[in-house]
Amino acid sequence: MPTAKRLEGKVAIVTGGGSGIGAAVARMFGAEGAKVAVADYDDDAAQTIAREVWNAGGEAFPVSVDVSDSARVQKMVSATLETYGRIDILVNGAGTLVFGTVLDTGEQEWNRVISVNLTGTFLCCRAVLPYMVEGGGGSIVNFSSSTGAHDAAKNTAAYVASKGGVALLTKAMAVDHAAQNVRVNAICPGPTDTPMLRQSMSVEQLKQFAASFPMGRLGQPEEIARCVLFLASDEASFVTGAMVAADGGQTAEV
Repeated sequence: MPTAKRLEGKVAIVTGGGSGIGAAVARMFGAEGAKVAVADYDDDAAQTIAREVWNAGGEAFPVSVDVSDSARVQKMVSATLETYGRIDILVNGAGTLVFGTVLDTGEQEWNRVISVNLTGTFLCCRAVLPYMVEGGGGSIVNFSSSTGAHDAAKNTAAYVASKGGVALLTKAMAVDHAAQNVRVNAICPGPTDTPMLRQSMSVEQLKQFAASFPMGRLGQPEEIARCVLFLASDEASFVTGAMVAADGGQTAEV
C-alpha cells in the first residue's frame, strides 16, 4: 500500500519559495500532499517553482510578496485564502544577507536586513495567526540561523542581530499561542549551498568555508527542507518553541 503523505489536506505558505531552501521546502511540501502558496519577491522564480510542484503531481500557485511590506503580506494571505480556503502552515523562508561590522554596515543596509529577516517574519506571522487560531491550530516554522540563534560570527552584525531576534520571537510566539494549538518553531541552518551564499563568496572561499566545519561540506537545501517538513507536520505535535540546528555540527564545535 502507498505510504500516507505527511501533509495531506494541509495548506502552506512558503515565503522565499522561489529559490534555495524555500524552493526545496515548496517542492517537498507539494510531494507530501500540501497545497502550497509559493511566495517570493521574484515573481518569475515563484512561478517556476509552482510549475515544478504541479509537474511533479502536487498543487501550488505563485504569489508575489515583499515580506517587509505589511500590505503586500496581507495580499499574500488573502490570495492564499481565496485560492485554498485555509492556512495550516507558514514557513518564513525569505531572507537576505549583508556582510559587515557595526562600523561598516550602512544604515540602509541594516534596515533592509532587519526589515526582511526579522520584521518580515513578524508581519507574516501576525497576518496568518488569526486564521490559524480560527481554524483550530497550525504550524509556523521560522528561519533563524546557526549564526545568530545563540552565537555570532565575524563581519555579520546585521544578519546575526536579525536572526537572533527571530529566535526569541519564535519562543515568544510559541508561549503565547500554545494554548491555541499553534506551534511555532525555528530551523537554524548552517552554511547551505544556496544562491544567496554563492553570490556572497567566491568558489575558493566557499570551499574553505565548508572545510572549516565538522562535516567538511555545505548543507544541501533538501537536507534543511526535511527538517522543516518534520516541524510542520503532525509528527512534531509536541514540539514548540524549539531551535532545530541543521548545521553539520557547526554549533556543536567549540
